[in-house]
Amino acid sequence: MQQVLDASTPDDWRRLDPVDTLYMDVAGGRVVIELAPAFAPLHADNIRTLVRSGYFDGLAIVRVQDNFVTQWGDPHAGDPGRARPLGAAKARLPPEFERNTGPDLPFTPLADGDVYAPEVGFSAGLPAARDSQAGTTWLAHCYGMVGAGRDDGVDTGNGAELYVVIGQAPRQLDRNIALVGRVVQGMELLAALPRGGGALGFHEAPEQRVPISSIRVAADLPHAERLPLEALRTDTATFAALVESRRNRRDDWYHRPAGAIDLCNVPLPVRMAPDAPAP
Repeated sequence: MQQVLDASTPDDWRRLDPVDTLYMDVAGGRVVIELAPAFAPLHADNIRTLVRSGYFDGLAIVRVQDNFVTQWGDPHAGDPGRARPLGAAKARLPPEFERNTGPDLPFTPLADGDVYAPEVGFSAGLPAARDSQAGTTWLAHCYGMVGAGRDDGVDTGNGAELYVVIGQAPRQLDRNIALVGRVVQGMELLAALPRGGGALGFHEAPEQRVPISSIRVAADLPHAERLPLEALRTDTATFAALVESRRNRRDDWYHRPAGAIDLCNVPLPVRMAPDAPAP
């Protein structure tokens, strides 16, 4: 795979849009999240509203469930008397579990089959699935994907409670929760945390929760404070070569190439832009 990346050209990469990029600062460093407005525009807008109001600042990572998710938000969200106000953000949103397939939505299919969908592939740099007969496309719960937690009501996931997949891809959640983006940097800060001892991995004692210093929209920061990150485009010949390099590993260690690859096992590389000034 590294040989494929070394041979890539600048056109094979896209700079992250600062309007759709979040910086979440926690103990140990910074987590960078790229939002997915092509799939969840209402949630992306609501999350930006929450972030810009400082809603997440001082809240915490409240849940770490082994082989499943890390979740953050207001520990007191279920207590009307103690919950942090949402401000101008909406308390309820229509479910954005899938969207109509259209010419405005690029899709690079993966040749290998899938258990959960008629067809899988990549759209706007994200793992996705689609049903051509139904005319719908949706994002897939792969490692690093970020979703909006909700209660039983499908309109209760407003983005004030977010989670990231840290284990085996829980694809049964597809089209049941709005996926709003993915972590592109800093996954180790979320995946390697101590597991919660309560039900579903919730931290029972406040001191076990990892505090969130702040979350910011990259576009709201001075240019000098933005990370010049680039993601490999998923609609290029270089990406096709990368997929093939992972489908048929021919390293000296491999005795038998698999000849197939699962959607969530395809890497989606991110790098610092080569022309970025030295720190």
